Amino acid sequence: MARAHVTLEVGNDGVAVITICNPPVNALAIPLIAGLKEKFDEATRRHDVKAIVLTGKGGRFSGGFDINVFEKVHKTGDVSLMPDVSVDLVVNTIEDSKKPTVAAIEGLALGGGLELAMGCHARVSAPRAQLGLPELSLGIIPGFGGTQRLPRLVGLSKAIEMMLYTTLYAFQLSKPIFSEEGKKLGLIDSIVSSEELLKVSRLWALGIAEGRKPWIRSLHRTDKIGSLSEAREILKVAQQQARKTAPNMPQHQVCLDVIEDGIVHGGYSGVLKEAKDFKRLVLSDTSKGLVHVFFAQRATSKVPNVTDIGLKPRRIKKVAVIGGGLMGSGIATALILSNINVVLKEINPEYLLKGRKMVEANVQGLVTKGKLARDKADKALSLLKGVLDYTEFKDVDMVIEAVIENITLKQAIFSEIEKICPSHCTLASNTSTIDLLVVGEKTSSQDRILGAHFFSPAHVMPLLEIVRTEETSPQVILDLMTVGKIIKKVPVVVGNCTGFAVNRTFFPYNQGANMLVHLGVDLFRIDRVIKKFGLPLGPFQLQDLAGYGVYMATAKQFANAFPDRVFKSPLIALLVKSGRNGKNNGKGYYTYEKGSQPKPDPTVLPIVEESRRLANIMEGGKPISVTDQEIVEMILFPVVNEACRVLDERIVVRASDLDIASVLGMSFPSFRGGIVFWADLVGPKHVYSSLRKWSELYGNFYKPSRFLEERATKGLLLSEPAPSSAASRARL
Repeated sequence: MARAHVTLEVGNDGVAVITICNPPVNALAIPLIAGLKEKFDEATRRHDVKAIVLTGKGGRFSGGFDINVFEKVHKTGDVSLMPDVSVDLVVNTIEDSKKPTVAAIEGLALGGGLELAMGCHARVSAPRAQLGLPELSLGIIPGFGGTQRLPRLVGLSKAIEMMLYTTLYAFQLSKPIFSEEGKKLGLIDSIVSSEELLKVSRLWALGIAEGRKPWIRSLHRTDKIGSLSEAREILKVAQQQARKTAPNMPQHQVCLDVIEDGIVHGGYSGVLKEAKDFKRLVLSDTSKGLVHVFFAQRATSKVPNVTDIGLKPRRIKKVAVIGGGLMGSGIATALILSNINVVLKEINPEYLLKGRKMVEANVQGLVTKGKLARDKADKALSLLKGVLDYTEFKDVDMVIEAVIENITLKQAIFSEIEKICPSHCTLASNTSTIDLLVVGEKTSSQDRILGAHFFSPAHVMPLLEIVRTEETSPQVILDLMTVGKIIKKVPVVVGNCTGFAVNRTFFPYNQGANMLVHLGVDLFRIDRVIKKFGLPLGPFQLQDLAGYGVYMATAKQFANAFPDRVFKSPLIALLVKSGRNGKNNGKGYYTYEKGSQPKPDPTVLPIVEESRRLANIMEGGKPISVTDQEIVEMILFPVVNEACRVLDERIVVRASDLDIASVLGMSFPSFRGGIVFWADLVGPKHVYSSLRKWSELYGNFYKPSRFLEERATKGLLLSEPAPSSAASRARL
């Protein structure tokens, strides 16, 4: 790979073109920032230069500041590694220069890239260039003047929307726009073809230098801000919304405070405050967590002995999905939305019709929400074919079985499809619980059998847990990883065990909550505390949502697999006996009425009391007294403990895989970095000592694992790679 550098070329017209060169997205690495300063200084000194054009090589302006620097700062705690870009480069060198600069934008200008462009005196763009400030997704705020210039260029309300817009999974907190919208807003001055981009930008720069075009320093503009009272009202509403939707994300409030400072005291004052707060936020736990999640997601693409042995993914043109229920229809939806032909197999016309209608409803839902155009929806649905037999399976490249969790049924299906499908066909099961060696034990194709564990709803949830056995071939794993990426999932490769990685790690979650209830803690308080911690639902509302049948089946399986460390509670059985089934029938721990939020149901409390009486674990019948922090720890430390066992058994390739899986599969708060990362921040010693104390009081459910004990006593982080001597225990 070519070394990151900056070039300067002066044309006969007297325009210096400064080009950022750091493929693939021209990230602003520290040497590049120094190079930009050097080239701008040179262009300013030279008498043959009248004006400057700033652009990026390879069809991209810049994807922003090099995020690898954040990782170094987090490891060292040395914030001085962050260069002074905002004042030294953008204000002093570019914006306040005696020679005008025009940004020639193509492809993308994101984060620091857009901030550089906004510091220029005009912006010319190619069509469909992406513009945005995604810094809040990393727990920080724009640090090169973006909080000040964007409101002055597009207006305060739109700037807030672009910087603070929050999506479901809190990965992309900003809302990027295309250059066409940027032109309407005033962020872009002109849109021209890629072929004409440099030519027009040069002419524009000369026009500014010669007084034919306006010389605009965006930091000095106030015309789009409005009156101070109007601005403060807009900011007040945004602050209220941020507190409501992202109470654990301090960067939102800081961003709004910095914007307000610039409006009240002037743009330069805002730039200085932005730079100070930017560096403070870089060292926050929120930034550390979100940056870790960013790199954890990247790391999932690297699987030893799969992605590093020279294999090429095979093209998957046609996929068969067996089972058109909730999960199967969701999987089929995800596939057809990514232009993959799907054969949906059911056992009778009635079930097939239901399956097709669910797929159609999934697609229509996206159209209704404005996330999918009607013509694209029609194209996707044309790729779906429903069948009642295996005739169409003769030329499929992959089969994904998604029937009920019945071992005999799954074995029969795999025995049948092995005979019909071509020899290259990948045979995947969506089982969430059953050992894959058992699923395929009646076949001679164990090498092409693996798990494709989607999370419900499959067309929405971003995680795909790929489960391999010791027999699964690397080619089959690579093919499923590729399909996962095509359908916009994050594939995480894991080993074969009860519950695999995610469900195995989190099975103590509900049990820990039940343990607390039977020790006398109010269940509705538990839900409130866990939501405040950052999960979207508390454990009891989650049980209501999933349905008690699912909960009981899963609990039974883990009780059989790990009988020495489960808490058996009669509560769910009592709820079912009383006629409750959670959201499915509108009555559980909460009541559910159409058009209204779930409400705590006080009539469930006598059932809880009966369960407490039967469990009889409250000493002297007296409820324990716990703080909110202790509630979080007594529920989540057992999850950390199980994560330690998963790491010890090498069920995952690396600890960060478990982090990203916990965020994407179980909605563990991304700003906490994932379950293992969070535990390392809390401290393995504290986790271990707490569990040991509780195990003495309440039994083996809390007993620390050997792995956790070793890490805590040796002062090691849970995420540190295991010593090579442990390789004999490897499951991957």
